[in-house]
Parts: sequence; structure tokens; C-alpha cells
Amino acid sequence: MAEILVLVDHTDGVVRKPTLELLTLARRLGEPSAVFLGSGADSATEALGRYGAHKVYVVDAPEVDELLVTPAVDALTQIAGSTGPAAILLPSNPDSKETAARLALRLESGLITDAVDVVAGDDGPVTEQSAFAATYQVTAHVTRGIPVITVKPNAAAPEPAPVTPEVEKWDVTFGPASAAVKVLSRSPRERGERPELTEADIVVSGGRGVNGAENFAVIERVADTLGAAVGASRAAVDAGWYPHSHQVGQTGTQVSPQLYLAAGISGAIQHRAGMQTSKTIVAVNKDQDAPIFELADYGVVGDLFQVLPQLVEEIERRRS
Repeated sequence: MAEILVLVDHTDGVVRKPTLELLTLARRLGEPSAVFLGSGADSATEALGRYGAHKVYVVDAPEVDELLVTPAVDALTQIAGSTGPAAILLPSNPDSKETAARLALRLESGLITDAVDVVAGDDGPVTEQSAFAATYQVTAHVTRGIPVITVKPNAAAPEPAPVTPEVEKWDVTFGPASAAVKVLSRSPRERGERPELTEADIVVSGGRGVNGAENFAVIERVADTLGAAVGASRAAVDAGWYPHSHQVGQTGTQVSPQLYLAAGISGAIQHRAGMQTSKTIVAVNKDQDAPIFELADYGVVGDLFQVLPQLVEEIERRRS
């Protein structure tokens, strides 16, 4: 069976959910092998095997932590050159997309980014992408070399397929370009109790209609009731109502949750570009002509300050 390489996204050996999604998708294409860079592979191996990784290639070298993305490019290039995989899957985060671009150039292969689905085709993996604010669905496949594909979070639900992986340690030769920039220090970002915006199954976002920073409490209340992440439109963050790190849009974070609730957001093209691949979109806006309704699966024309509290009450009533 063809081997599919999956780059592991982890924090100190704790495997992040997008990697489990990639392993699930990789099983559609062949036999998944995980590529683990850095320390902590021992604690990650069990999780990777639980989701179907038959092999775990481990590159534990100081260069991985001390340098930027080029060590990952060196490692994937050399592992791919030796194993000849049928495809290489990476998560669609900024580091991995830069890694994927450099990797495809090294391998003289085609590159597809921000796929929302991957299936097996007669001539290799076939991907689905959403383009131009979900105006078009693009079906594509790589016609040259080993397909290098980045996949958005929530493209698939992680499905366990337990195996006992074979662990293979790799000594990678890092090129001179890897040492061009060195990481001097890292500071962990403060995290709240809500899920990460890019990985959340549910995102509740507020926009200009929230009408003030103090009013974002109503958005947070809905998010906490649903166990969701909180997002915001560019208009809201530019007004200083919510941190820029929560901006959803073309110039912010791109999300693909199972459910996206847009409250008081008109649906400008900038915002739509960041949430268009959400599986189900619900919009609440008192302007019945707001463009967000063109994209929404369900729409409520009404005042968010009346609609959202009723939503919270109904959810809590049904749970009790």
C-alpha cells in the first residue's frame, strides 16, 4: 500500500487535533506515516498509532527548535527522497504552508494549499478547495511529482484506527540555509479556557453590530454555552472591541468549524474569505439584506441582543 507522509503538529509531544485529522484523511490514500520533529516523540507515538500511523519517523535534533522552518523542509525532503511516498500532508497553518511551499520546490512537485477535503483518485489524491468567498468549489490534483498538500483544520473528523507504529529515528543533514536565521527565545502565549480559534468545532463571532467592547459579553456567553471559540470581524477588532488575535477573515485567522455563528456581521468579502469553508453557517443580523445571508445555511433577521440571550436560555433549558 502506498505510503503517505503526515507532518505532526505538536506542542512538547502533545499532538494537536489537526494532525489526527490528517492521519484520518491519509488512510483514504494509503498507509499513513507520521513525521515527528523535535522532542517528545515517546509521548506522541501512542496517539499517532491510535489514529493509524504505521510508522513514526523521528527527527530529534537541536536545529529543529533553534531554527525556523527550513529544518522541517530538510527533514521532509530527505525522508521523502528515501521513502518515495504517494503524497505528503501538512496542516494549513502559517509555518506548515511555508514549509510545504519550500518542500514542493525542492521535490519539483506540485503544491495544493488550504484543501478542505482529500480523497483518492485514479491519478493520485484529489482535493476540494473553496475559492473567492465560497463562490467556487475547486477540484484539483497534482500532475507532477509527489503531491504536497496542506489541509485546513476540521476538514475531517478524527477517526481512531489503532495500530502499533514502528518508530524510526532519522539523522537529517541540515543545509546552510537552515542556519540563516536563529530563534533567540520563545514565550508561551497566554491561553484561556476556550478552544483555539483555528481548531474549534464551533466558533461564535461578533461584528460591528455588537456596538462596543462591553457588549462582546453576549458573544462570549453564547460561546461558553456551546463550548466554542470567540471570533470577531475586522470592523470589531479595528474598533478595539476585541483583540486582533481573534479576527476572522482574509487578513486574520481562517477557520473551518463544524458550526459558525456570525452575530452582527454584515458579511464583507474580507470576513467571508476567513470563514467560508465552515460546514454550517448561522447568521443573526437585523438587516435582512446583509450579504452574510447569501452565505448562511440558517439566518435569523433580528436584534442579536434579543436573539442570542434567547438562544442561551433555550440551550440551557434543553440541557437541564
